[in-house]
Amino acid sequence: MAKIVGYIATSLDGFIATPDENLDWLNQQPDLNLGEHDYHQFIKSIRTVVMGRTTYDWIERYPGAWEYDGKRVIVVTSRPIDNPKGPLEIRADVGALIAELRGLEDGDVWMLGGGRLQMAFMERGALDEIEIYVMSEIIGSGIPLFPATGLRASPKLISAHMLHPVCARLHYRFT
Repeated sequence: MAKIVGYIATSLDGFIATPDENLDWLNQQPDLNLGEHDYHQFIKSIRTVVMGRTTYDWIERYPGAWEYDGKRVIVVTSRPIDNPKGPLEIRADVGALIAELRGLEDGDVWMLGGGRLQMAFMERGALDEIEIYVMSEIIGSGIPLFPATGLRASPKLISAHMLHPVCARLHYRFT
C-alpha cells in the first residue's frame, strides 16, 4: 500500500507563499544544503504526485521544463486542463482518489503544493506523514501553511532536526 506524504516549506510565521504566490523568500540562503532531506532526494522516493488546481496553475506559469517526468501526476480539479504542461490525469472526487491511491502498490504519493488539498486529505484521515521545513524567514502575510477548517488532530512528531542555521525539519506521522 502506498504511503501518502506531504513535503512542504513554511516561513517562521506560518506562510508557504506571499500573497501574490511568490516563493522568493525560499531562495534567501544560496548555501542551504539539506543533504539527505533535499527535494531532489525526496522526489526519487515518489511514484505519484498529487496536486490541486491552484498548484498546477502556478507550475504551469513557472518557466522551465515539466519536473515530473517518469511520475504519475494527478491534478484534483473539476475544470478541464487544456494543453497541460506535462502528462497528467485529472480527478474531481477526493474520496474516490484516496481509495485509488490507497490501492497503489508501486511507490509513495506526494501531496504537492499548498495546504488546502493536504488539509482535505487530513480531514479524511488520508495523510500518513508530513515533512515541514521551517525557514528562518518572516514574510508578514500570505498563503497559510494550512487553512483554518476547524480540524483538530494530534500527529506524532517523529523527528525534529536543525538542518542549517536557517532551516529546521519537522517530521510528523498521523495515526
